[in-house]
Amino acid sequence: MSFAPATPLTQLAADLGTGRTTSRALVDAALDRIAAEGGNGGHAFVSVDAERARREADAQDALRRAGVRLSPLAGVPVSIKDLFDVAGERTRAGSRVFNNVAPATQDAEAVARLRRAGAVLLGRTNMSEFAFSGLGLNPWYGTPRSPWSDGEHGNARVAGGSSSGAAASVAFGMAAAGLGSDTGGSLRIPAAFCGLTGFKPTARRVPTHGAFPLSTTLDSIGAIAPSVACCAMVDRVLASLPVDAQTAATSAAAPAGLRLAVLTNYVTEGMDASVSKAWEAALDRLSRAGVHLTQLRLPQLDTLPSINHFGFSPIEAYATHRGHLPGYADRYDPRVLARIRIGETALATDYIDLIAARATAIARARAALDGFDGFLMPTVPIVPPAIAALEADAAHFAATNALVLRNPSTVNFLDGCAVSLPCTPRGAAPVGLSVCRLDGNDTQLLSVAAVIEAVLPGA
Repeated sequence: MSFAPATPLTQLAADLGTGRTTSRALVDAALDRIAAEGGNGGHAFVSVDAERARREADAQDALRRAGVRLSPLAGVPVSIKDLFDVAGERTRAGSRVFNNVAPATQDAEAVARLRRAGAVLLGRTNMSEFAFSGLGLNPWYGTPRSPWSDGEHGNARVAGGSSSGAAASVAFGMAAAGLGSDTGGSLRIPAAFCGLTGFKPTARRVPTHGAFPLSTTLDSIGAIAPSVACCAMVDRVLASLPVDAQTAATSAAAPAGLRLAVLTNYVTEGMDASVSKAWEAALDRLSRAGVHLTQLRLPQLDTLPSINHFGFSPIEAYATHRGHLPGYADRYDPRVLARIRIGETALATDYIDLIAARATAIARARAALDGFDGFLMPTVPIVPPAIAALEADAAHFAATNALVLRNPSTVNFLDGCAVSLPCTPRGAAPVGLSVCRLDGNDTQLLSVAAVIEAVLPGA
C-alpha cells in the first residue's frame, strides 16, 4: 500500500508497524508523484536522490523485519528545504550564487536528527531565494504552486514562502512531511496557503547549526505536515526529545476551559472576504465548543512597523552576504537583493536600538497575555495570490509580500511559538488560523493546538 496526500504520520507509522505497507512502497509512491510532475514535483524540488532514498527505505524495512524501529518516523519519506546541509550535497538555499560551492561535509543538526530517527530523505525542496520572501517565487528553479490552483480556481497560485517546496511536497503527496525554517512566517504561510499544518517552535528549541541563516536572531526550524500530531512527532525528533513519550498533541482534552486571547488590532487589518468569513466562523465554532475567548488589543503590535525600520532580517542577512555582493550581485534575485541591501545602511546604534525595543515589546506582550492558554490570529490575511500577477508587477509583489509576512512575523519578533491550522474545508479557499504562545512552552502550545484543531472544519 502507498499513501495518499496528507496522510497523517501516525497512520503511516501504524501501517508500517503492522506490515500493511513498507518504507519502499511509500518512497516509490512519493518518487512516482515527483516524476509525474516533470521530475521535480512541479518545482517543489530542486534535487531528488531517488537511488539513495530507495536504499534508505530498503534499510529501514530490513531493520523493521529484524525487530528494530528507530522511531515512529522510521521509514517515512520526508523532504528537506534547500537551506539545510546534507552531507555530500551543495547547499544553494534556492539561489544560483552558490552553484559552485563545495558540497557539505556533514549533515545539518536537524537533518542528522531526522536521519538518526530513520526518516528517509527524498531530496531538497525549493524555496524563496535565501528564505527572504513570504511568497515562494523563485526565478531560478520555478515557483511551487498551491493545490488550490487546480480546477475552476484559474491561474496557478503561490504555495507561499519561504518553505514553498516543503508545503507543496506534502500537499501533493510527494513527502509525508517537510523540514523547513521560519524567520517571519516561512513555515506557517505555506502551510496556510496549502491547507496544511505548520509549526514554528521557539527559536532556541531546535539547533540551527548547518542551516543557511537569514536572521540569526529570528530563525527557527520546524515542519509542515498534515496535522498537529504530525508536526509534534517531527518536533520531538528535531528537539531531541523522546518521541514515543509524546502524548500532548493527541490529548483528548476538551475545549471547554481553554482561555484564549483573540487579537483585535494590527493582525486583523486588510483581511479579504474569504479570510474574514473563515476567521469569524472559526471563532464561532470555538466559542460554541466551550472555549473562553477574550478580545484583546496589544498596543505593541501597532508599533512594530516603526520599530522594524530596518529589522533583524535585512541587517543580519547583509552581514551574511556582504562578502558575496561585490562579485555576485548580478546572480541574486533582484527582489531578494533589494531586501538584503536595506541592511547595508543600518548603523550599530540602529541594531542596538532594535534589540532593546524588541526586549521591551516582548516583556509587555507577555504581561498582557499572562493567564491565557494561547492567543489567536489569522495566519495570513489573504488567500494565495496568483503567481502570474506577482511575477509581472514588482510593486504588487512587494506590497503582497509585506502583507503575508505581517501577521506571522509578529510571533518571531516577540520570541514566540505558533501553529497554523487549516480552518476551511478541503476544496475551499485555504485559510490558516494561528494559535500562539510567548512563554517558550512549545509542548503546551501543541496540546492546545490539537484541541483547537479538532473543532475546526479543516481537521
